[in-house]
Amino acid sequence: MATTTISPKFQIVIPKEVRDKLHLRPRQRLHVVEKGGLITLVPAVPLTSLKGALKGMSKADFREK
Repeated sequence: MATTTISPKFQIVIPKEVRDKLHLRPRQRLHVVEKGGLITLVPAVPLTSLKGALKGMSKADFREK
């Protein structure tokens, strides 16, 4: 398990093994989620990477006429 420390400026460093595994890059945005005393960092996904994710989905009954 990788560990990190909070700096006096409340900054953290994500360990290299985690950055490499998740293909994180400098200046990449992360969402910070707190729930039940746990902090989770979730990489923000650019909308362009979702293009084509719903290909072939039926468009019927989704819009008002």
